[in-house]
Amino acid sequence: MQNIAIFASGNGTNAENICNHFFSSKKFRVVLVCSNNKRALVLKKAAKLQIETFLFTKHSLENSFVVEESLENLSVDIIVLAGFLLKIPSRLVSLYRNKIINLHPSLLPKYGGKGMYGINVHREVVKNGERESGITIHLVNEAYDSGKVVYQKTVPVSENETAESLLAKIQKLEYLYYPKIIETTF
Repeated sequence: MQNIAIFASGNGTNAENICNHFFSSKKFRVVLVCSNNKRALVLKKAAKLQIETFLFTKHSLENSFVVEESLENLSVDIIVLAGFLLKIPSRLVSLYRNKIINLHPSLLPKYGGKGMYGINVHREVVKNGERESGITIHLVNEAYDSGKVVYQKTVPVSENETAESLLAKIQKLEYLYYPKIIETTF
């Protein structure tokens, strides 16, 4: 059994989907949901699913070992980023080399990097007249959105696409593929 910690900063729809996907798994178990945002709905969703939560600050993530200690206490094997908006420090990347996975709502390398998350990505895709977009699931390294790509899935961008309609298309892909790719990657 491999223990998963999910890092999330917001509503937690992907985190909740992953937790539900692995609820009866014999191979994976979500043991912890971590957040840097005390108002994040993901914390309430995790509590409802009876999954332990851990709240930390950006400062503690970058300048202490409290996050690592929390992961170690629960024997975490894999870190899944699900709408986590902070950069993972290099020491944590080193500790979990090739064991941290992220989902990005575009076809990397396009529309990646700092500030490129959520609706911001979709606005840029639509503004630039892209014909397709999609999701990229990748391993995390020391640089934003530049780790080894393990999966991409595309969707067409229609002529009258809006950022909101593209977001809906992308979220369907996220919910369908992210848990499956986690399963096959690890």
